[in-house]
Amino acid sequence: MTEHTKTDGLPGMDMPVAFEAGSGAFGKAPPRNEKMSSAKVECNACPVLCQISDGRTGACDRYANKEGVLVRVDPVLLLRREIASETPVLVPFDRPAAEKSEGSVPDWDGDLLHADEVFVTGVGSSTTYPDYKPAPFIVASKAQGVDMVTVVTEGIFSYCSFKVKIDTDRFLGSEQANVRYRGEVVGHVTTAEYGSQMLSLGGVHHLTGGSKKEGRMTAELMQLLGNKKAVECTIDGGSTLVIQAGKAPIVNGVEEQRMRVGCGSAAVGIFARQFAGVADEVVVVDDHITGVLTEHQAGRCLDMAPSGIQMLGRKSTPGRYFQVANPGNGWGGTDIADPLSIIEGWEEGVARPGLRLLMTSTTGEHAQWYVLDEALKPVEQPMPPEVRRIVERIGENCEPSLCTVLFLGGAGGSLRAGVTENPVLLTRAIKRALVNVTCGGAPAYVWPGGGITVMADVMRMPDNSFGTVPTPAIVAPIEFSMRRDDYLALGGHMEHIFPLEQALARGAWQEDGAPLARQWVVIDEANPWPLGHPPMLG
Repeated sequence: MTEHTKTDGLPGMDMPVAFEAGSGAFGKAPPRNEKMSSAKVECNACPVLCQISDGRTGACDRYANKEGVLVRVDPVLLLRREIASETPVLVPFDRPAAEKSEGSVPDWDGDLLHADEVFVTGVGSSTTYPDYKPAPFIVASKAQGVDMVTVVTEGIFSYCSFKVKIDTDRFLGSEQANVRYRGEVVGHVTTAEYGSQMLSLGGVHHLTGGSKKEGRMTAELMQLLGNKKAVECTIDGGSTLVIQAGKAPIVNGVEEQRMRVGCGSAAVGIFARQFAGVADEVVVVDDHITGVLTEHQAGRCLDMAPSGIQMLGRKSTPGRYFQVANPGNGWGGTDIADPLSIIEGWEEGVARPGLRLLMTSTTGEHAQWYVLDEALKPVEQPMPPEVRRIVERIGENCEPSLCTVLFLGGAGGSLRAGVTENPVLLTRAIKRALVNVTCGGAPAYVWPGGGITVMADVMRMPDNSFGTVPTPAIVAPIEFSMRRDDYLALGGHMEHIFPLEQALARGAWQEDGAPLARQWVVIDEANPWPLGHPPMLG
């Protein structure tokens, strides 16, 4: 089922059929278009309400019409600590639309019916939209003898973004500069951090506040980034870059190798004792803070004689200079190719012929050795081995340059209503550390303040955790795990709890839009087991 059909239009706005309160019935409204073919099904999984022909998928490619039944195309992912080689990876559920082989037997035994062996994730689980029904999986299990409940769903996030950390000294673009994907503005450059440039991509204003194309391109970019795919972006007035979670960034066609050991001032201090005795002056070129060893407090503590060097830029404190050059892709994230261009001159009577000068960058990728001649002009010379070793040590202390992609999302109406009839009680329970929040089983940091704003590293989430709906919005997994008594206290949907054994055998509680199969995945070794683990609270 790879083809999808467009909606047949939404001409009618008839009120949906109301279900009797307390009856436990969660059905579907009649189709908004009375002329819809009886061979089609209307999908209620998002506000678009696709009307899908038999054998085809909706506009999101996540739901399909299978012989008149709306089904979730992808399997729900279940985490295990380890998977034996003979264990089937993909297993159909025991439900009408699933394809089962005759005589099939469960691929699990009693040992798996414990919370410390199996965890149901939100990936592929289906959604709670249109917000009034419980989450598709509310699973009861035991962890260390304690009755637990995990509420599992795929959230539809309009209020979400990706924070991207790019380990590079290169100039990517000015702060607040627009980031574009396929010509559309999808984010901006934000404040640089230590050794890294930072981007903020996506967000509700780009998803919904601009043109239709801007919204579509934003959703496409976010889905690709979240699913660990490579994305090429351009920055207004800056660079072209390729971003992929867990991979080195590619800036203007060049793959980055090293993340700086520190700023110029820090590098001078870190290696000052090693430089003393083998160099008379060391300048570590840096776009932000260029360090000059003999003026720096580290050089003074080592009783190094002044060199008489006179630097361009703005002197901040002794041995620390700002704005020695413009930002760029040259030495130390500046625009210079010749390091001598940032030296204004030498003070007569202090500088002396034969003075040994090392100029290097914060990563050691650029380094040159000079000796002053009789006219006090630096002359490039072969670098002595003992100096080369220190430059190599600077490089050794630089970590590999990587792209880090963090998903940041706000859990709103459909997510919280799928957990409890009184959503504020869920928020309060999380802030009291009674509920652990995960995204695809990966730990999620919960921001302080109001609401439920979570942040997770996509590299710790299962592959292909993210989807989209054409409203547009992002679809991402989220799970809430807690003691059963705490779930009762926060007004949870107790009548929809079912045991782990039933989740393994049958899948989601609802018929409409349920996944037809489950897929085993080994939990990322960097992640703690979600159940019985406290939340990451800010």
